[in-house]
Amino acid sequence: MKNPVSSPLLAAGPLVLIGLIVLAALTRVLPHPPNFSPVTAIALFGGAYFANRSWALVVPLIGLFLSDLVLASLNGGLYASWFSSTGIWMVYGCIALTTVLGFGMRGKVGGASVLGFSLAGSVLFFLVTNFGAFLFDPMYPKTATGLTAAYAAGIPFFQWTVLGTLVYSAVLFGGFALLRSQLPALRAHTA
Repeated sequence: MKNPVSSPLLAAGPLVLIGLIVLAALTRVLPHPPNFSPVTAIALFGGAYFANRSWALVVPLIGLFLSDLVLASLNGGLYASWFSSTGIWMVYGCIALTTVLGFGMRGKVGGASVLGFSLAGSVLFFLVTNFGAFLFDPMYPKTATGLTAAYAAGIPFFQWTVLGTLVYSAVLFGGFALLRSQLPALRAHTA
């Protein structure tokens, strides 16, 4: 029987990755500007560092789900209805796509790649979620004009998406790089 302590998931590296992702996701309960969020950053971070691709996909989604549960319990009402909306699937699907995008950083994490992938992830989030708003919000007519209106409505929030992704990416990637340089055990089972 395999010793559970030597399991790759229970190794120091993956445990620290899980902790950082969940902690970052839970910062969503703190006051912040609309769309200033860690969700794109945690997806890229998971994709870049979890050696196991399944865990790279699952852990950011679990972190996001946990933070959504906390937000729903704190805010109730309209926020709690988020769980029955189609919008949740667009956001969660986008986070999964962003994690796959983060696979492109494996073994190539550096300032330029984090910046580039953070910007690409922010654009992906903007395109996917505003397209979802166009598809599922009855406010938008299902025409080219409606699609344009959905994207135009998202523009004021895009600056906060980019800024939030950049800040959280800097903290997650920079913090983990610092930890890895000080604690070589964190290099095990991380890309």
